[in-house]
Amino acid sequence: MVDGHQTFVIVGGGLAGAKAAETLRQEGFTGRVILVGDERDHPYERPPLSKGYLLGKDERDSVFVHEPSWYAQADVELHLGQSVVAVDRAARTVRLSDGTVLGYDKLLLATGAEPRRLDIPGTSLAGVHHLRRLAHAERLRQVLASLGRDNGQLVIAGAGWIGLEVAAAARSYGAEVTVIEPEPTPLHQAIGPELGQFFADLHTEHGVRFHFGARLTEITGQDGMVLGVRTDDGDEHPAHDVLAAIGAAPRTALAEAAGLTLADRAHGGGIAVDASLRTSDPDIYAAGDVAAAEHPGIGARLRVEHWANALNGGPAAARAMLGQEVAYDRVPYFFSDQYDLGMEYSGWAPAGSYDQVVVRGDAGKREFIAFWLKEGRVLAGMNVNVWDVTAPIQQLIRSGGAVDADALADPSVPLDSLSGQG
Repeated sequence: MVDGHQTFVIVGGGLAGAKAAETLRQEGFTGRVILVGDERDHPYERPPLSKGYLLGKDERDSVFVHEPSWYAQADVELHLGQSVVAVDRAARTVRLSDGTVLGYDKLLLATGAEPRRLDIPGTSLAGVHHLRRLAHAERLRQVLASLGRDNGQLVIAGAGWIGLEVAAAARSYGAEVTVIEPEPTPLHQAIGPELGQFFADLHTEHGVRFHFGARLTEITGQDGMVLGVRTDDGDEHPAHDVLAAIGAAPRTALAEAAGLTLADRAHGGGIAVDASLRTSDPDIYAAGDVAAAEHPGIGARLRVEHWANALNGGPAAARAMLGQEVAYDRVPYFFSDQYDLGMEYSGWAPAGSYDQVVVRGDAGKREFIAFWLKEGRVLAGMNVNVWDVTAPIQQLIRSGGAVDADALADPSVPLDSLSGQG
């Protein structure tokens, strides 16, 4: 039973936490809502940090989830620039970095993820960057503009989504870009080699140089500044700046110290939650990048580091905290913009999970939909410069039935006519 005397504490000042607070008020919760964020900025969305804001197309204010005045209007108490350093589950309290102790009836952990660090010599040099926070994007935007003016060299470690989006942004400024990636194609683990090669070709046409099958072993410098990088196959590349884009790790230290169950690190780690986003403690929930949830539709535990998961997971956790029946079963979704290419990806088909890739449309013209299949069932779909097809793609995934690959590849066959075939 939820009443107006209860206090709900949200740890994490990102999209998931902000949308959870909004949902609590929308659902009529009249108790205290306290949001704790370790950045001084109000909660903001992260996709613009590697897209519109980094490119200089979007203003800084456009990234925020709500207007700053919204929090007072919604009676959401903010503790910005503060981190939660301890959770006392027995006392149902959290302790902040300034010593403040807050009691809670329900607690939501939306602590997100943090960039993985390069464990090599030279990472303390000026000119080594990560991209996760608004301050990172502000700095990197200035760096890319400067590199563009001076024909400077940017080396990116990692050809994942962040690495590729920054590569596209850097080229738009005129910077020279080299991407170092240990796998044989970009996005190799995320979407497999077939479509990974498509993205390699896209970036190569725009002047990006790739060095596949290699890892950085050292960042070299002089007088505290970056001069270049070395790789494990003996190559050297000049560099004025280096971006580490080798993935993100869920911020689970707080949950681990509190004794909450964590997911297997081999499967992405994170805080283990059920389909209602409840942790091993019935009064504590987790959402967003840090949550590894049992997905009813996919039948596996997933930790998804994408915008839509934070957008939808925060509200789902809020409703569960209010005692509503929740089964968080949304099809994973994300999007990316690179040069004149826009894409949306729905589903879950990491390398090794599928046995066929079907393409509908013209990949040469970069207007197509790719489908990843397993025994005829659609696991995932990615539409590239083709729009308003997310709903039928997700329905194909949800249906779980086998589809005819030839019909799937035929643009004259409506996608919604294929859904649910046995």
